[in-house]
Amino acid sequence: MTIVGALLIVLVIGDLGSTFFYHVPQHLWFTLHLRTHHDRRRSYWEHAVLSRDPAILFDGFLGALPYLVVAAFAARLSWEGALLGLLLGQLHVWWRHTTELGWKSPRWAEALLRPLQIVLPEDHDGHHRNPEIEFGDIFRFYDAPARALISLLAPTSRRTRNASMRRRRAKRIPVRA
Repeated sequence: MTIVGALLIVLVIGDLGSTFFYHVPQHLWFTLHLRTHHDRRRSYWEHAVLSRDPAILFDGFLGALPYLVVAAFAARLSWEGALLGLLLGQLHVWWRHTTELGWKSPRWAEALLRPLQIVLPEDHDGHHRNPEIEFGDIFRFYDAPARALISLLAPTSRRTRNASMRRRRAKRIPVRA
C-alpha cells in the first residue's frame, strides 16, 4: 500500500508542481518552453523523445524537476513507489506525444482513463496545437485551474505588456492622409 501511495503522490503532486510552478509561468512570462515545446517547425515526437538539443533537454528537466523533488520526499514513504511514479511519469511523457506517429487511443483506453482524468495523447496534441488549452502533464483536472490562473495573471504577462507598448507607440505616431 505504501508503494501505491508514494507512486500516487509523485504523479499527482508532481503534476501539480510542474503545472503551476513551471508550465503556467512559462506560458505567462518566459519563452524557453514556448520556443521548444510549441515550435511548430519541429516534430514534437522528436523534441519530446529523441532530441539532444540542450535547450529542449533543459526545458524537459525543468518540467520534471517538481516530480523529482516530490519523489525525494515520497521515497521516505516508499522508494520503490517513488521510482515507479517517476518511471510511469516518463512513460506518460513519451506516450502523450505519439499522435504525431499516428497513434489513436483505443476506445477501451479512453473509457478507462477519461474518468481518471488522465491526459490522453489526443488531449496533449490539442495543447501543442493551441498552447492556451489542455494544461496538466498527466491529469486533466489541472487544466481549468491553470487557465483561471493564467487569466488572473494575464495583465502581468509578457504578451500583454508587449501589446500595450505597441498600442502606446501607435498612438504617438501621427497618421498622414
